[in-house]
Formats: sequence, C-alpha cells, structure tokens
Amino acid sequence: MRNLKIDPRRLWDEIHETGKIGATAKGGVKRLTLSDEDRRVRDWFRMRAEKLGCTVTVDGVGNMFALKAGKNPNRLPIAMGSHLDTQPTGGKFDGILGVHAGIEVLQTLADNDIQTDAPLLVINWTNEEGSRFSPAVMGSGAFVGAFSQAEVLAKTDRDGVSFGSALDSIGYRGAQPLGAMKMAAYFELHIEQGPYLEAENKDVGVVTLVQGIRWFNGQCVGMDAHAGATPMHRRADALLGVARLADRLEAIALAHAPHAVATMGVIDVKEASINVVPGLVHFTIDLRDPSDHVLDAMEAEIQKALAEIGARSGVTLTINRFWNAAPLPFDPVCVDAVRQAAAKSGFTTRDCTSGASHDAAYMQNIVPSAMIFVPSKDGLSHNELEYSSLEDCGAGAQVLLDAVLLMDEAGH
Repeated sequence: MRNLKIDPRRLWDEIHETGKIGATAKGGVKRLTLSDEDRRVRDWFRMRAEKLGCTVTVDGVGNMFALKAGKNPNRLPIAMGSHLDTQPTGGKFDGILGVHAGIEVLQTLADNDIQTDAPLLVINWTNEEGSRFSPAVMGSGAFVGAFSQAEVLAKTDRDGVSFGSALDSIGYRGAQPLGAMKMAAYFELHIEQGPYLEAENKDVGVVTLVQGIRWFNGQCVGMDAHAGATPMHRRADALLGVARLADRLEAIALAHAPHAVATMGVIDVKEASINVVPGLVHFTIDLRDPSDHVLDAMEAEIQKALAEIGARSGVTLTINRFWNAAPLPFDPVCVDAVRQAAAKSGFTTRDCTSGASHDAAYMQNIVPSAMIFVPSKDGLSHNELEYSSLEDCGAGAQVLLDAVLLMDEAGH
C-alpha cells in the first residue's frame, strides 16, 4: 500500500469554509435539504470536484456524483460519500466530514500525481437528515430502490412545499436515472455521534453494524373542553395521554437495556389554546436496537401501553409505523479494509454499532460497504456544539484513503 498522507489542516479549513454556508450564531450550521443554503454548498461541491478533474452528474432526486477516472475503464468505481444537509440546529461535522474527506482523498492523490487503477467516486446524498422532508436517508434510499422517484418527489415539508418543487427551485433535479451509477464498493466516514470512542480513548471506530430503526406517526384523540369549567375527573386530555405514553416509552426502552432506545421527538397539540383541554395531539416515536427481536418486543409493548393508557385517560391512542430499517451488518471485506487501514497508521480502534442510520446502510443492500467513525466530543451531535478535533478528522480521512487504496490494489 502506498505511503500517502492526507493534509488534516486543508481538510479542516475546507470543513470550516463550507460551515459558513448556513452558519448559526452558536457556531453550528442550519442547511436544510433543498434550501438555498443547500444549493450554495452543492455549488461548492461541484466546483471543488470539477477542479480536481471529476465529472459531476446529478440524478432525479438530486444525489450528486463526482467521478474521477482511473487507469482501468473496465473497473467499477470505489465510492466515498455522505451528505451536506444538516439539522435545523446542526453542527459542522455530521455528514459533512465524509464528503469533505472524499474530496481530500482525491486532492491527496492529485498532489502526488497518482491515478488509481479503478475510478474513484465521491457522493453527496440528498436529504440524509430527514429534518425537512421525512423520512431520513431518502436520497440513498431512492438510489437503491427503497422509494420510487415519484414517491420522493411528492413528499412535502410542514409548509406544504413538495420535494420536487424544492429540488427544481435550487436547480438540482438531474437527468441521471436513479441507480445508474454502479460501484464496486462504498465507504463512508462519519463522526460517531455517541460517547464510546472518546470515553475509551480510541482513535477510530470500525463500524460492523447499523442498528435497526422503526419510525411511527401517532395520534391521541380526546375531547376539547373548557380548562376552567371541566372537572379533572371528567376530562379526556389528549396531551396527558401522550405524556403518559412518553413516560412508558422510557420504561420500555430501559427494560431492553443496554442498546434499546425510544424517543418521542415531536408532540403537536392541534388548535392549542391556554384555556382549552387538548382534544387532539399528533406525535412521533423513534425506536432503535441492533436486534429485530428486541424491536418486535418493544413495538408489542407499546401497543399494549396504548390500550392501557387510553382506558385510564379516556382517550384513544393509535400509532402507524411508516419506516422500518432492519439491522444491517456491513461487508466483511470492506470492514477488514478499514481495520487494516487503521492499523497501518497505528490508530487505536474499537468495533462499533452505529446508533444512527446512514446512507451506507442503504448502500450495503446493493454494494459492499463499510463505515469509519471518529470521536465526537461529549458524544454530542445534531447540535450546534457538535465537535470533532482536527486530529480526529484527519485520522478518519487517512483511514478512508488507505482503505480505498487497499480495495483498489486488491482489484475489488
């Protein structure tokens, strides 16, 4: 394997350069998918990739592909990628690191006048976060066939704006058919978004599995009533029913320790008023665990809780599961390439299960894939204070470069 070194400072400076696009007062980034800020960072990605001699194409849901030719045109490209969209109060590193690191890999090869045998590909996936258009990882999901193009384009945000019209408004609806870009392997560098690497003082996470995720929409139907004139024992308080369910969710997750988590991330009181007992509340539930059996058990316990709380509170609670991502192990050959690449530079490692979903999870369904984690300070992500150090970002990019070179030299 070639003894090439990426430039951590250049990587760091470019992360902070794009961090100005959608910068927030607390040092984070608000760059919602298909917003004007998303357009501006996409323009940056296109410009940067074309400067490196890449051909940039865009598919029908806005996924961007920067292809750098290899010596052997008959080989499929080895891909690197992640996303440039953020949460409303996001940081500079979640997803962004993976795209920038792919660019840094290409720049390092160019600096050393090296052309790989296989073509190389850097991808910016659309709508990984799912914060404006739900569900998350929609661009990569459409790429692998989990969603149809029509289904994605018809999605709407909370203001009723469709995905398709937003895509057109920023000029990034491409002509390339979904799934047309074939690949030999896919690697994704990402911040851990959890506490384990930092707590154990490890340099790099070797991700072996993405845990399962189930998302639900729910509603609680009670009865609107006057807050002053309705006695407590005669109320059908929809918000109280949801509050009791939220408390029960915590107990269900704790009963399936150590990995299970349950979150009620959205609670929306309809026609809310200070002096009205809430009669209708919409809510969401997010369940995660590395085991489908555990997720099945949690879902069954939640259904039981809906009936019990409904009877106690005089309300009707229902949920509808609208997204199910099964637990997914990554490709052993790609995982081993990450492990060897980390060992080459003397980095300490820890095998990791990803608590979050990523584009790599969808990609593993159609192409051998793996992920690389680097530490997140205090395990914090989806927050403006999210931080991974220059040294940690550089270590991840170095492992990405060496893993790609290993796959190239092995003929994968």
